[in-house]
Amino acid sequence: MAGQSKEALIPPWGLAVAGATGAVIANALVYPLDIVKTRLQVQVKRKPTDPVPTDDTHYTSTWDAISKIAADDGVIGLYAGINGALIGVASTNFAYFYWYSVVRTLYLSSQKVPAPPSTVVELSLGAVAGAVAQIFTIPVAVVTTRQQTQGKGEKKGMIDTAKEVINSEDGWTGLWRGLKASLVLVVNPAITYGAYQRLREILFPGKLNLRPWEAFLLGAMSKSLATIATQPLIVAKVGLQSKPPPSRQGKPFKSFIEVMRFIVKNEGLSGLLKGIAPQISKGLIVQGLLMMTKERMELLFIALFRYLRKLKSESLQKAADLAAEKAKQALPVITR
Repeated sequence: MAGQSKEALIPPWGLAVAGATGAVIANALVYPLDIVKTRLQVQVKRKPTDPVPTDDTHYTSTWDAISKIAADDGVIGLYAGINGALIGVASTNFAYFYWYSVVRTLYLSSQKVPAPPSTVVELSLGAVAGAVAQIFTIPVAVVTTRQQTQGKGEKKGMIDTAKEVINSEDGWTGLWRGLKASLVLVVNPAITYGAYQRLREILFPGKLNLRPWEAFLLGAMSKSLATIATQPLIVAKVGLQSKPPPSRQGKPFKSFIEVMRFIVKNEGLSGLLKGIAPQISKGLIVQGLLMMTKERMELLFIALFRYLRKLKSESLQKAADLAAEKAKQALPVITR
């Protein structure tokens, strides 16, 4: 398998750097969509009878959000919190690919008869790696979400935003708000992979090698299905990590179930899918760019490590030849 050969040639940290690099490049390119989907997901849908607040901006669509953010804060407003976001993306993906490589290697080494992992095992290993990554990196996600939803006069840096979270009702544990939802959301890539294989069997039965457009089509469809299936949890997680809506008078949500109930009560079931358009758009672009960049980085690492191994081998050979020559000279010459 290609994955196995790469893991044999590249150490875990190399795979982690490749994945993190791809994720940072992809997310930096589509970051405005991340801002928009977060703003759409945290706002509460207005009812016709509700008074129009003077200090709150309401967005009706993706383009409306982009236009209003740019008008209020300038183009730079579309990149609010990008430093923290990219640090979070880099750390999460580094941790994910590192731990995935580690747990997969441990699993393969524990097998008495060498064999590639089954689909269920592969998904389980990915879920374990994703869970470990979330535990270590979710504080950055919490701070970034807060930064993305700050008003025009509330802009703060990462450190000050983190202090604000810590000084709130939850204390230090506030940095891990939404952890349960994040752990449940590790099923997103599992659904993506499972849907990809099923759609492949339906649309291209018996075809071993797919054309680029066929692979892109399957990836787009499977990622869309995974996003639709997990969108309510994504919205709930964002609600947990951001400031509570004004109607709660500063009282934070305690669980993602409570967030869902609040949304359904105030906005109906459709509220659980708010922000899905930029969420899907971002997911499709990021996934494609991430994997494309990751593949190129892995090839570079393979070439680099082969070159380093060659240099090491040549150096050891030279050292061995030199040692043999010295030993030869040190031997007494016996002549008769």
